Amino acid sequence: MSEADDPAAEDYLPVDPDAVRDALVSWYEADHRDFPWRRTDDPYEILVSEVMSQQTQLSRVVAAWEAFLERWPTTADLAAADRADVVGFWSDHSLGYNNRAKYLHEAAGQVEDDYGGEFPESPEELSELMGVGPYTANAVASFAFNTGNAVVDTNVKRVLYRAFDVPDDDPSFERVASELMPEGESRVWNNAVMELGGVACGKTPSCDDAGCPWREWCHAYGTGDFTAPDVPTQPDFEGSRRQMRGRVVNVLGQSDELALDELGPKIRVDYAPDGEYGREWLAGLLSDLDDDGLVTFDESAGVARLRE
Repeated sequence: MSEADDPAAEDYLPVDPDAVRDALVSWYEADHRDFPWRRTDDPYEILVSEVMSQQTQLSRVVAAWEAFLERWPTTADLAAADRADVVGFWSDHSLGYNNRAKYLHEAAGQVEDDYGGEFPESPEELSELMGVGPYTANAVASFAFNTGNAVVDTNVKRVLYRAFDVPDDDPSFERVASELMPEGESRVWNNAVMELGGVACGKTPSCDDAGCPWREWCHAYGTGDFTAPDVPTQPDFEGSRRQMRGRVVNVLGQSDELALDELGPKIRVDYAPDGEYGREWLAGLLSDLDDDGLVTFDESAGVARLRE
């Protein structure tokens, strides 16, 4: 299939993409991890955080980032530093390959010598800096200048694959990510979608605990299938609550309305009205799905149907 024959990005999205966007941004702005580089729009400080984060857990980057900027607070300071000192700092803080320290030192010199100490603002220009690839350039453009494109990293791919059943190919991920991002809002949007992948939609999802704002539309949440490009198997899926949720949605999708004792045997072969997996268990499952906007459950009548 050629790219021209591929489904358009909007074909994968819910009918009201603005509601999807608003839900994610509201969720992010209400509460998110408070990394210090999220409190600055200084491109140098953001570049340092991005380079450090490439091989190091974010929780460990904070102390190294603060120490690095205390020692070399500007590109001028870093460019004037002895490269051996920069590499030594990198090694002392276990920040991964030392060539990243060399490239960062070189990039600081480029900013000073080629750009008069002022960072370029577009992803294309930022990519001209030593060691700055497309992803890092886009991140700096987004978080420092709000001029970036939609970020598409492993976490974002996982989110799009699960939430909207986007095929596992880069062109599809790129198209859907670009369609979703509000125009001119790359700073908040890219932070928000990466937060979603890091907090709620990790390899082991925490949909309910993290209050994922996309549960209402999420294909994985509705079906119980949380596989993803970087999560090829779900060893604990069989018999799990998410599997039962998916079965409920699938069964109700083929019926107008079902009573508990009609629905139960279609969900579990060991369903028994008064047993461990009986009416009380099924009512709890349906109540959760009702709260999430996926089904309508009339507890007093003991009937359920798929919500339209």
